[in-house]
Amino acid sequence: MKSTTRGTLAAVVTGIAATVGAAGPAAASGAVPVSVPLGGVSTALDMEVPHLGAQVPLVKPGAPEGPRYVTGRLLPERTLPQLPVSSGLPGVDARSPLPHVLGDGGFDHVGLDAPASDLRALAPGLSVDAPLTAPDAGNFGLPRPKLPQAGILTPVLQNVSDANLQSGPGL
Repeated sequence: MKSTTRGTLAAVVTGIAATVGAAGPAAASGAVPVSVPLGGVSTALDMEVPHLGAQVPLVKPGAPEGPRYVTGRLLPERTLPQLPVSSGLPGVDARSPLPHVLGDGGFDHVGLDAPASDLRALAPGLSVDAPLTAPDAGNFGLPRPKLPQAGILTPVLQNVSDANLQSGPGL
């Protein structure tokens, strides 16, 4: 194996190991912090720049509730079960300098802090019943015809979120 191939393979393995190592703590917390590096811009332009950060949530699918069998029906109650999904809404942390228009030339700040919040969802489901009844002993064990039934289980979305908008003196 050539040395360039070995070097490329080592770089790929190192990148994969770093990615897997960073994914563990992020998966445990439920959100991946993302920071926008603007320090170099502040140094290059010799001025105050905004601070930006965010949290990107990870989607975690859950286990659906199985079909429920009901007496008197040929098909289960939830033919297509609802799939629960838990995740979160992305969070943001932004802080920006606000220069004084009149006065000493100092800075104030305006900031927004909206942390990532939990989000719970259920996908829509389907419940149908066949156009036949269960076997009937009074009809020699044969099912009787009936009107078919179909129903859509509505999706569910639950969230509680908050945010804080602030302004004040200093950075």
